[in-house]
Formats: sequence, C-alpha cells, structure tokens
Amino acid sequence: MPTTVTLPTRILGSRSVSAIGLGAMPMSIEGRPDEARAVAAVHAALDAGVTLIDTADAYHIDSSDDGHNELLVARALDSYGGDTSQVLVATKGGHLRPGGGLWTLNGRPDYLIRAAEESSRRLGGDAIGLYQFHRPDPDVPFAESVGALEHLLNAGTIQMAGISNADPDQINEANEILGGRLASVQNQFSPAFRSSLPELRLCAELGIAFLPWSPLGGIGNAGDLGSSFAPFQQVADARGVSPQQVALAWELSLAPVVIPIPGASRPESIRDSVGAATLTLTDDELATLSA
Repeated sequence: MPTTVTLPTRILGSRSVSAIGLGAMPMSIEGRPDEARAVAAVHAALDAGVTLIDTADAYHIDSSDDGHNELLVARALDSYGGDTSQVLVATKGGHLRPGGGLWTLNGRPDYLIRAAEESSRRLGGDAIGLYQFHRPDPDVPFAESVGALEHLLNAGTIQMAGISNADPDQINEANEILGGRLASVQNQFSPAFRSSLPELRLCAELGIAFLPWSPLGGIGNAGDLGSSFAPFQQVADARGVSPQQVALAWELSLAPVVIPIPGASRPESIRDSVGAATLTLTDDELATLSA
C-alpha cells in the first residue's frame, strides 16, 4: 500500500491521496489498449492502493470521442468491486485535441465553465474532486481563466482547483485570485526535464500539491530511462528495482507535496510505479541523482 500525502487542509480538511497517482492518458490516445485491458489497469491501480487518478477531457484520439478518458475512468470506478470513496479524480479543461496530434487552446471563462460542467457529467457524482486549467491561453488574460475556476469553486461544481503548465508568477497570481485555495500545480518534470524545479519549490513553500506529468520522460521515452540516465540505472541495479521506480522515488524525495502521476496502461507498470512510495533512497544516492 503506497504512503499518502495530505492535500492543502484549507480546502478538504484531512483529505489524503496516495503518494503515487495514475496518469490515465495512455489509455485513450493513439495506440490505446482495448477497454477491457484499460479497465483492468485502473483496477490494478486501485488494488495497489492508488487513490489519485489523473485525466482530462482532451485525452482522446480526436474530437469524435471527446471525453473518452473521463468516461473510461468513470466506468472503471463504477465496475470496481472495492471501495472507491477515497479516490480523487483530477481532470482538466482548456486544452483541446481536435485530431491528428494537433493541440489547441481555449482559456475563455465561458468555455472553461461549460467544459467543467461537461466533465462533471461524464465523471458522475456531485462535483469534480480536482479541476485544473490545462494550459494558459496566450489569447486570454490568465486572470480571466483562473476567474472561471473561482466561479466553479463557489458554485460547487468542483471541490478543488488547480492549474497546469504554469510558471511561478502564474502560480502566485492564481493562488491570490482563488483566495489561497489553489490546490495543485501540474507541470512537466522528470530526470530529463527539470526546468520546473522552481515551480516545485514554490509549491512546497505554499503547501500546494505539485503533480509532475510525464515523470518518467513521456510515453515514448519511459522505457529508455535507464539507458538515457546511467545513475538511475546504477541505483536501480544496486537496489534490485527498475530505474523507473528509482526516478519516481527521487521525485518524491524533493518535497512532501510532490505526487508523480506516471502514465500507464498495463497493470505491471502500475504496480512497479507504486513501489516507489516505499523506496527510501540514501542521501548519497539522492545527491547523485540530483546532480
């Protein structure tokens, strides 16, 4: 069972989630598994103690199946035989994927409010547990987009609000607009991509959850992590674990607010990732990996 971290208590009291989340995106984009295997993967994550599942309305192949991943996650939770009352589903809006790998942006407040309402319908339940603005839209003032999150919070459509792909100034601005209620920041961070370290440190200072996306380097690179970054492979060999598990344990060591959300579509990958929550690295190992 993975250890847990507590999200900002000013929002949901003592609400805790597993230290390792599940990024469900690979289950819905190009090359996705059939639904039975995808549902089995979500069930394996729940069996392993994962209580944070990350999704988005734009995780699909094209606009013909908008919300595919949200609907998949909802069906997986509904069909799970165990207790899911402690599972937090985090979804996102404002980033669109009309098809062919093309991504577009829409940060208009009216759109974000409508998108959140649609996500809530797909996920079911009374309110979205955590809703995040997917990516700043350069054509819309950031404050206006965050204002939509404030509206959704006040309306009870969402329980917590977060932002994604944000810089330190945007984190501070969003937290101010939301009256200190910014719950999470979801930025890219991995052994290969460390430029979000300032945002991670700011989140630790403010007590905001930091959710690294692509924490193993992305779908096409995760399998090569050990060969691309020799120190991670060396530590993995010495510990008898995978370099991917070492990478996640290293990220967890950086701050108590870090909750990596590795993408997975196979139960084996999920179980391996969860093991990072109980892998304690030595000071020397951490220094080597951080160098």
